Amino acid sequence: MNHLSKKEIILISIMLFSMFFGAGNLIFPPFLGQSAGDNLWLSLAGFILSAAGLPILGVIAVARAGGFSALAGRVHPSFAFLFPFLIYLSIGPGLAIPRAGSLAYEMGALPFLSANLKESPIALAVYTLAFFGVVFWLSLSPSKLVDRFSKLLTPLLLVMIAIIFIRSLFMPMNTLQAPKGNYAANPAFQGFLDGYLTMDALAALAFGIVIANTLKAKGVHEEKSLSVYMVYAGLGAGILLSVIYLALGYLGAVAPHAAEAKNGAQILTLLMNHLFGAGGTMLLGLLFTLACLCVSIGLVISCSQFFNTTLPWLSYKGWATVLTVWSMAIANLGLTQILKVSVPVLGILYPVAIILIILALAHRYIATASVVYTITVGLVGLFSLIDIVNTVFLAGKWSSSLSGLPLYSEGLGWIVPAIVGILTGNILDKIKNIRNTHTEKDAA
Repeated sequence: MNHLSKKEIILISIMLFSMFFGAGNLIFPPFLGQSAGDNLWLSLAGFILSAAGLPILGVIAVARAGGFSALAGRVHPSFAFLFPFLIYLSIGPGLAIPRAGSLAYEMGALPFLSANLKESPIALAVYTLAFFGVVFWLSLSPSKLVDRFSKLLTPLLLVMIAIIFIRSLFMPMNTLQAPKGNYAANPAFQGFLDGYLTMDALAALAFGIVIANTLKAKGVHEEKSLSVYMVYAGLGAGILLSVIYLALGYLGAVAPHAAEAKNGAQILTLLMNHLFGAGGTMLLGLLFTLACLCVSIGLVISCSQFFNTTLPWLSYKGWATVLTVWSMAIANLGLTQILKVSVPVLGILYPVAIILIILALAHRYIATASVVYTITVGLVGLFSLIDIVNTVFLAGKWSSSLSGLPLYSEGLGWIVPAIVGILTGNILDKIKNIRNTHTEKDAA
């Protein structure tokens, strides 16, 4: 078995960071900073806890369980296929990859096009063809992922963010303003909820296979060693994410002329124009393009490896081709249609993923052959399904009844079903143990 050097561990951590860090990770912290104002640091603490903490815990959970499918298999054998399949489909060709291509176009190419080209679908088609062509080419050699991400793409991304932050220290910037909305009443809690928007907790479950395969390619095959190195990679990526979130959140909070901005992309655009003038738009476009490129490559690789393992009738290259072409096609349809279908699906999957991570980390305290996983995940999934049906199809008709649950209005109504599931599962486990004890005594 190979023992990795500190340098190799750092490079793998940087690779994992680059797979997490997409366009969404760029735009959410600045908007949080602008909205939180004086409560910036409390809000960022909550945001980092969910946007960096949950992904770290997700990687650790997958590492300890011996893989995503093994973790899901604790619920039910059918769940071990269905849930990972839906996760990979949702964060891959169903949403994240097409969204990355569209955002790269909107931020990296659209500002520089003539008025006629901006209205033409041909410009988007040509750009996505080139973008996904690069994604496909770099996805064909997963074993070279560490070198490409850790030694080239990610350092460029980090250097650009560092340049922006350092430049801001020598330019006139705003002071922290009064917080807005929920950031005034409960900044840390609101920041925690905002961290869900990155969807990195789902990605953490999916990226486990890529990290494991990368480690195996370096000669690490023993399960315990794989688990340890995956934990190291998760912690390293989480630290990098936290540092970047702190910098971007601060920049958003002090960005001039950004009070009326409607999203983080607008705040960054105003900030870059203030710091670098006309060249700022070009630098921002390059920053978004790199972030979108990194996350798209990571997702194509992880999804292709998963589908090749689960459905081996198509080779890795075949799946990479299908996923890339499909993502390119969806990217040309526009984000609005993607989000209409994908957001409700993610609303069901995300609470289930979180409770699965929590149960995995507490696994040593759960009895062998326990029903805790099945009951808890079942109740959380059922509640999430009901909530999505209420929101999407019933226009909130059930909201008055559901709002009786603690934290429902904050989007965390699934916590009560989770607690009920854990308690019920433990009670049933104890009853089962008592019956088994009595049966053994009677047999004796």
